[in-house]
Amino acid sequence: MLNRARFKVSTREFVYETIRELIMTLELPPGSAISEKEIAEELEVSRTPVREAFLKLSEDELLTVLPQRGSFVTLIDLDHVEEARFLREQAETGMIKLACELIHEQIVQQMQENVEAQKKAKQAEDETTLFKLDREFHRLLAEGTNKLRVWQVIQRMDTHSNRLRKLSMDLKLNWDLLIEQHEAMVNAIKTNDRKGAESIMHAHLTLLKFDQSALRAEYPTYFYEQDN
Repeated sequence: MLNRARFKVSTREFVYETIRELIMTLELPPGSAISEKEIAEELEVSRTPVREAFLKLSEDELLTVLPQRGSFVTLIDLDHVEEARFLREQAETGMIKLACELIHEQIVQQMQENVEAQKKAKQAEDETTLFKLDREFHRLLAEGTNKLRVWQVIQRMDTHSNRLRKLSMDLKLNWDLLIEQHEAMVNAIKTNDRKGAESIMHAHLTLLKFDQSALRAEYPTYFYEQDN
């Protein structure tokens, strides 16, 4: 659970962010039931902010609220994943080309330090830390190109993809390639290689598509069935 003392936010926002993080990290796996009463008791808040958070999570397509039956974490929708991937590709290929021109050296250094931390997480087989570092790497790119609002929009859209990415981390799929691509992005930015940076980002954001078959085979109950 998130520590409320770290967040100067409303109770509703605290509850929302806490549940959302549990869903993103698969501590609340796809299809699992979630109770307003239990959440309220665990977070020591009233039922009202929990109900409001549930409504917002439903709008995010992370919860399905069924009258008389309860609330459930949504399954992973691969159509949703593809739409988010398309959005990210359009936005982040633009960001990385822009980074080759104007990103601050301090941000580049932080991105390089992030990559080194990724390598250590891989050596320690720490998929949770690697997952967080992956997200932080892309957030740094947005910060360095003054596109944090765009990043926030992407995060709201990228919910199903983030869960798929966490599953991929848990199965240790393509860890080496993931880190190599991040490092190659940093090097492309350092050398102002716009074309190379764009190519690497494109390959990076299509990587998850190749993991889908393995992930569906390993976790069949986590996914909506797709129309053939």
